[in-house]
Amino acid sequence: MAKREITRADILPPERYAAERREHRRRIGELKRNRRIEVGPFVAFYFECWETMWLQVQEMLHIERGGDGQILDELAAYNPMIPNGSELSATVMIEIADAERRHAALSRLGGIEHKMFLAVAGDTVRGLADPTRENTSPEGKASSVQFIKFPLTAAQKERFRAAGTQVGVGIDHENYGHMAVMPEPVRQALALDLE
Repeated sequence: MAKREITRADILPPERYAAERREHRRRIGELKRNRRIEVGPFVAFYFECWETMWLQVQEMLHIERGGDGQILDELAAYNPMIPNGSELSATVMIEIADAERRHAALSRLGGIEHKMFLAVAGDTVRGLADPTRENTSPEGKASSVQFIKFPLTAAQKERFRAAGTQVGVGIDHENYGHMAVMPEPVRQALALDLE
């Protein structure tokens, strides 16, 4: 069964993590390969799990070096992104390298956090944006990073976990309408989040 929460006991001491960092990044980098889906020309869904969030916490601690006081803050920030067994959780990145193009695109994509979905064997599962953060500014500019959860019913979970089920990942925003079919290795990896 998948782990659902990172605890203080899961955190490696800074010196140990620094010594093992390359190996942890390599191992979890391989895991991430089957957890990423590009939707359209510049949006990517990164489906999270315990391991990806553990690495994120360790990286934040390694980079910021905030000590024990930082650990609880990082756990509070990243634990909610670990799927609970009845949902999938994604960090959605709007990836445009050129700053001017990115600003123009984000200015047209306000509200995109409410326009993401999964299509599981014909059922649509609407994404739920993280309500604790500003996903779209008051001026209508979307954040380039969105945190989205996809809650599935028991029947949808069963269908998602069945070998060969076609799953789509999409966005139906008026200025960005794209969909991608989830490759079978990705569906298999994400099915483990639904145990």
